[in-house]
Amino acid sequence: MRRSVAAAVIVAAALSGPTGAQDKTKMEGHDMSGSAVPAASAAAQMSQGEVRKVDKDAQKITIKHGPISNLDMPPMTMVFRVKDPALLDKVKAGDRIRFAADRINGAYTVTQIEPMP
Repeated sequence: MRRSVAAAVIVAAALSGPTGAQDKTKMEGHDMSGSAVPAASAAAQMSQGEVRKVDKDAQKITIKHGPISNLDMPPMTMVFRVKDPALLDKVKAGDRIRFAADRINGAYTVTQIEPMP
């Protein structure tokens, strides 16, 4: 009988979840408090720049850009690969743009691009 009571206590403790010392609104690294922060929007990830060169054959674009926060990159001019070669049809040298870039397979890559008015 003692064994079954002890086992029941252990199982109950294991199933009871977090103790009072842990905030029950946060489980498994997720905030369940209802003050949900929306996922980072695409606009928040967009950076601004100016197209310096479009190389459709190499599927690359040279951009003089401002800071790229998701890459922790300061303003500079650099060459990017493009995720989709069709992105290069949207812009030409001299265009002011908004764009998103990420590091894909070790290469800085433009994933979205929009001409600015």
